[in-house]
Amino acid sequence: MKFQKGNNLGGRTPGAKNKTTETIRNAFNELLENNLPRIQTDLDQLEPKDRLKFIIDLSAFVIPKLKATEIVLGESESRTINIKPIEWVD
Repeated sequence: MKFQKGNNLGGRTPGAKNKTTETIRNAFNELLENNLPRIQTDLDQLEPKDRLKFIIDLSAFVIPKLKATEIVLGESESRTINIKPIEWVD
């Protein structure tokens, strides 16, 4: 039987989360939460460059990665982009 438009038989609904992925995320989150004091102790013992690498690697699980965006302009178009540096406040 061919698929007919409007057929609602099966499949995940839009926005539904994968149960396995959700289970693994929750388990990993719990593992981190239960070991925060140990992780901090280990982190304090690292060299600064290793500490920074650890933090960056761990942040991949918390902060979503941004995708690069490509802008294509015609030959006659030109744009100026001004980028201001961020000022860090301690």
